[in-house]
Amino acid sequence: MTSFNPKTIGLALLAPAIAIILSILVTTAVIAAVGSSPGEFWSTMFEMPKPRLRVDIVNQTAMIYIAAVAAAIGFRMGLFNIGLEGQYTIASFAAASFAGAAYLGGFANVAASIIVAMVVGAAWSGIAGILKTTRGVSEVISTIMLNAIAVTLVGYFLNNYGVKEGNTVHTKNLEPGSTLGGFAPFEDRDGEIWALSIIAVLVGVGFWVLLNKTRFGYDLRASGQSESAALASGINPKRMILVSMMLSGAVAGLIWLPALFGGARNYGTSFQVGLGFLGIAVALLGRNRPLGMLFGALLFAFLSVKSNDLTFSTDVSPSIVQITQGVAVLAVVVTYEVVRRWRTRLEQRAVSRELAEAREATA
Repeated sequence: MTSFNPKTIGLALLAPAIAIILSILVTTAVIAAVGSSPGEFWSTMFEMPKPRLRVDIVNQTAMIYIAAVAAAIGFRMGLFNIGLEGQYTIASFAAASFAGAAYLGGFANVAASIIVAMVVGAAWSGIAGILKTTRGVSEVISTIMLNAIAVTLVGYFLNNYGVKEGNTVHTKNLEPGSTLGGFAPFEDRDGEIWALSIIAVLVGVGFWVLLNKTRFGYDLRASGQSESAALASGINPKRMILVSMMLSGAVAGLIWLPALFGGARNYGTSFQVGLGFLGIAVALLGRNRPLGMLFGALLFAFLSVKSNDLTFSTDVSPSIVQITQGVAVLAVVVTYEVVRRWRTRLEQRAVSRELAEAREATA
């Protein structure tokens, strides 16, 4: 049985504690530098959210968490899948178009649309995987280009084949039988927690099981740590790259589906952009670990939703929240590395002392 070690726990909590303090200090300094009141900013941000905002926070947390898991799959393989934005954009459009066409009815339409989103997301990210494994093209470059292509394609199909209402254009609205009711924890006017937010739970559990309880997860982690060592142990690195990219894209295809079947009911002006990039930031913040990414997604969702209060309650720009998020990610990445090196030095010193004591005892 592992003994309780306060020093180990303290070192584990040191990095996030330093990151939080740095984020608060930098944000406060920026607010003061632009002539606004840091006190008003923090009092507004730490004020208890209203029921409607709490529902929004839960819904946003679910989508951001799915995006973070999609990014973490690539990170675990040593890949930087920066194309989540394009992958979930084109996958969401495909799912909304399929669901709006109503080839199936009821929940069968929802289930089929989920599969469509995953297949399209996997296929789109697979392009980057093929380019990397066959031509050595960096996945960073290819996925950035694919982001732009995805947005352009969706815009073309939407403008030419979408439903036009006034100055807006969108896919066909979902049939009432294809929408999913949610859970209303407060009054009806405060909205519902989307039913498909459960996807975030399933994705998180599946990610943990995949990494820790399957051969594929072991191969994934081994390939990400050392491609040459993985190859020597019989793992095909190129195959792992392609499969990992496609799996990452498949999960990315699920990002916006809770909103589609919960409140949006079509792909159009209600589509929320930026979730892919938020997922990358949260994956870094949570160190690619399911529980850490959950707290990161909740933090980013809370900051994003509460930033709307700044417009009505203070003279502080909501853009300050983006600075807070960025500093938090950067601080976590830097402090974790600093703490890791410090911990390694402490362990080396401890081993050296034990060896010295052993030599003295035998002398």
